Order: sequence, then structure tokens, then C-alpha cells
Amino acid sequence: MRTPHPWIKPLPEGEGVIPRLLATSVVGSYSVPEWLERLKTDFYQRRISGQYLEDIHQVAIKAALKDQETAGVDVVSDGELRRDNDVDYFLARMPGVEIPHAAKTYYYDYYDAYVRHPIPVDDESATLGLVEDLRFTLSYTDRPVKFSFTGPFSLARRVKNEAYANPDDLVLAFARMLNREARALADAGAAVLQIDEPFLAGYPEEVGLAVRAINMVYEGIQGPTRAVHVCYGNRYARPVWEGHYEFLFPTILDAQVDQLVLEFARKGYDDLQLFKRYPTRSLTLGLGVVDVKNPAPEPTELIVSRVHQALRVLPPDRLMINPDCGLRHVPADMARAKLRAMSEGAAQVRAEVLGKPRSEGVDEP
Repeated sequence: MRTPHPWIKPLPEGEGVIPRLLATSVVGSYSVPEWLERLKTDFYQRRISGQYLEDIHQVAIKAALKDQETAGVDVVSDGELRRDNDVDYFLARMPGVEIPHAAKTYYYDYYDAYVRHPIPVDDESATLGLVEDLRFTLSYTDRPVKFSFTGPFSLARRVKNEAYANPDDLVLAFARMLNREARALADAGAAVLQIDEPFLAGYPEEVGLAVRAINMVYEGIQGPTRAVHVCYGNRYARPVWEGHYEFLFPTILDAQVDQLVLEFARKGYDDLQLFKRYPTRSLTLGLGVVDVKNPAPEPTELIVSRVHQALRVLPPDRLMINPDCGLRHVPADMARAKLRAMSEGAAQVRAEVLGKPRSEGVDEP
């Protein structure tokens, strides 16, 4: 059994772990080096084998974990470095999804994917095999691990549906398949499970359907923190939509989740007031304090001020500190600097809240 990090309080068997107050985390993806982009593209051009690419992925994931740990991040991820983008990794593994042409000109491009027959939701042997990714990550870190996956609503938006007369049924079929994955990931030891819905901001009238699907994914899940991440898009470090999170409320409060992970640093903190207008007793917030669309690192003082803004609305035990979105498009040296500033800022506010002098180094308990 792995020894937990000093600030982690183990829960009863099978119930995960609780990080320290104002714990820091990542949203999911980590900086993709140019050399890894080239090798991924080489794979699709049949210049290297799948096994060679997997060996490289493992090296890159170990480095990403080390970067996060060194920066003082409390809850780490594998950086999603096996994934080409936010969709294809899941659709390519989803039983019932057809991808006629697997070659790509550039690794980050989307596949053309089709559902021509109903998804085999009742086939218990049908799986995406995501649990092996988690097990690999757990074997190379002693910190709690977040495992994120794109949600059924967004996946359905990237598929040509020829099987379901009602498109809602495709979303719910994907949700049933992802529930099987979520159960396996929970059993394998994920501390946080996070559904990413990057397309939801573009379809605000569909929040009810998305929440219904989210609840289906998390049905029967015990132990991990159940999170949902909604942003305004991060393809090539540019937003796809603009707006405010008001479209989520109050419907999102019907979601059987523990945490909302939202972007604030880029767009401002006015939407924090939604948590006053629609108060809950237990829903926590993954507070975006790092703008991933700006490569320049934030000063620690700016991180501190952003956390203080959130503390005017929510108590510290209902906040986790994270970037706005994934760090995929941020250069590695800038990503490291951003995470370091985030951890130092959180440590400073944590010391203020606890009434203790801040110890030297962000890795101290």
C-alpha cells in the first residue's frame, strides 16, 4: 500500500482521501512539448509504432507528475498526455462508435466519428479501458490523483448520429457506458473523478440534459470527489464561446456532484455571486486562479487576491484552487511557473486562515 502524503487524511477503506485546506489541483491536461506533438503526428503518419509512442507517453507522464509535485500541487493528474485532444481518446475506445479513417494530418485534429447502430450499453464486457491509465499514474506518485474524462454531452456533439431518432438518447447511452468506467476508476483509487463538459457553454439550453447525463455517469459512485468542469473552450488556447455561468444555475444544483470546477481568472470573478444567489451547504468550488490562455505566469500576490475574492463568498473548506482549464497549450517552463505561483499563493492564504506563519517551501504540510 502506498504511503499517503503527510497532509492527507485517509478515510475508511474505499472512501478516498481528503486533501488539506485550500488544496491545489490541476484541471486535467498538462503542457505538451513540441517533441511529443511531432511524435504523435509521426504515429498517425505511420512513421513510428503504437508501442514506441506508448513508451514515450509513459516518460512524458512521469515528467508531468514530477513537475506537479515539485510545484507543490496537492492533487495531481497524468496530464492527459496520452490523449490527442478532448474527444478522440474516448470515442476511439467507445464500443459502437465507428471511425472509418484513423489517420490524421496532425495529431490534434478530430476524427470523423459515426454511431450507426445503438451503443451496446447492456454488454458488461464493453469497456473503454481507462482504469489502466489511472493505475499507471498511481504507481508513480504518492499524492491523490484526479482522473478527468470528457462527458457524454460533449462526446455526443462530436459524433455523426445515425442510430438514434432522439439525439438525447445518444447522450444517455454514452452516459451509461461512462458509468461503467467511473465505477472501475473509483474502485482503482481515484481521489477525484471529473467530468469535463467543454461544449456545454455553447448549448446553454441543454443544461437539463447534461445534468441528467452527469447523474447517470455518477450513479452508484462512492469514495472519490465527484466533480464537473465547465469552461468556455480552450482549443489552441482560445475561448470558443463567451458569457457567464448564470446559464448553469439553478439546474446544475440538481447534479449529484461534490464540486464545480470553473474558470474565473480570464473572465473575472463576478460569477462568484451565483453561489450567493443559489446557496448550498456542501457544493464545493474548484476556483480558477490561473489564466491558461495567457502564457505569462501570475504573480503570487495576484493568486492570493483571487483566492481572497472567493473567500468573501465561500468558506475555505469549500474551495479547491486550480487553473482555469487544462495547461495543454502553455509552454512547459511557463506551466511550471504558473503552478508554483498557484501553490505559493494558496499556501499563503492557508496560513492566514489557520492563523499560522507560512513555512518555507510549498511542499511543507
